[in-house]
Amino acid sequence: MTAAERRTAILDILNNSTQPVSASALAGHFHVSRQLIVGDIALLRAGGAPVIAAARGYQLQNHSGLLRRTACRHRSEDMQTELQIMVDNGCTVLDVVVEHPVYGQLTGALQLSSRYDVQQFILRCNAAQPLSCLTEGVHLHTLSCPDEAAFRRVEEQLDEAGFLLKQ
Repeated sequence: MTAAERRTAILDILNNSTQPVSASALAGHFHVSRQLIVGDIALLRAGGAPVIAAARGYQLQNHSGLLRRTACRHRSEDMQTELQIMVDNGCTVLDVVVEHPVYGQLTGALQLSSRYDVQQFILRCNAAQPLSCLTEGVHLHTLSCPDEAAFRRVEEQLDEAGFLLKQ
């Protein structure tokens, strides 16, 4: 199999998967190194493929709903509650964005769509600080929402919890 054929096969795997696929799993499938897969993903992205890296692996970016952004501010210990508000209303938390004084906008892919996803993310956060720690808790989330009503419910509940950053 050539490198180009492998990259095409990687896209096929990602397109047919309902869950993120790790670089290690792809490496095992193709009997190559994990680093080679990471390079393949970089080349696919450079070629315009909508591959995103979430904490649990690679997946194709798929937005089936309305894309909305919300600005939040809270303590680290409130992160689980904030994320659960979003997924409980049917939204997928695509990413978190902070404004860093040196690097500018930093974005972390999340791809959280259920309480299980949130729980797994929170467990991984025990090993590292979330991006919002760089900005005293101020951050944005990009959400994929099934409809405008779901987004309004999210914002109302974030406001009630004191997490919604207002102008």
